[in-house]
Amino acid sequence: MSAPRWLSSAEQRAWRTHLALHKLLMHRLDRELQEHSLSLNDYEILVNLSESPERRMRMSDLADATIQSRSRLSHQISRMEAKGLVTREDCWDDRRGTFAVLTDEGWETIQRVAPHHVGGVREHFVDLLTDDQLEAIEEAYAPIVEHLKKLR
Repeated sequence: MSAPRWLSSAEQRAWRTHLALHKLLMHRLDRELQEHSLSLNDYEILVNLSESPERRMRMSDLADATIQSRSRLSHQISRMEAKGLVTREDCWDDRRGTFAVLTDEGWETIQRVAPHHVGGVREHFVDLLTDDQLEAIEEAYAPIVEHLKKLR
């Protein structure tokens, strides 16, 4: 086994800054959503369903879209069903498949909460950066995202 390639000072600073940003931002956005009785995971699921045709997705596709295991998503959907935000329906073309479906209450919730969440994203991230910085972040992260998607 070859010796590890340790991070340079600049690489270490960049990595730790990324970790701190991710943890602090996700914590802040999650706390703000808790004021609306939602978690960040709940919100992400509501967004995916609200943007899907007929406000429904196969559970397997939703797990992929939200980067969760099928088991974890199933537990998450059960909690959201108890709140009346989503329901499950059998797939008509595949007896093994199940749809997660946004309920009317889930639709009303995403419509009510989205402006607050977007406000938080702007306040804690977007509005703190210039357009050039936002573009640079997208350019820097896009190949990493694609690399990691291939490993899933």
